[in-house]
Amino acid sequence: MMSEKEYLNEKEVSQLIGRALSTLRNDRFNRRGLPYHKYGKSVRYSKADILKILEKCRVNTDSF
Repeated sequence: MMSEKEYLNEKEVSQLIGRALSTLRNDRFNRRGLPYHKYGKSVRYSKADILKILEKCRVNTDSF
């Protein structure tokens, strides 16, 4: 049985949240945006962190 990934690379995060890879890279360069972990040249984002941030951005409407 395969477990779900705990950390995602930048391409996976880009697809998950619908932001361009270049935007993620620019955000990191400018020290803004999503929190990330860096080990050498490897960049990883915590999936739990990404999901928490997306939940904070949730907009509730009266239509449902």
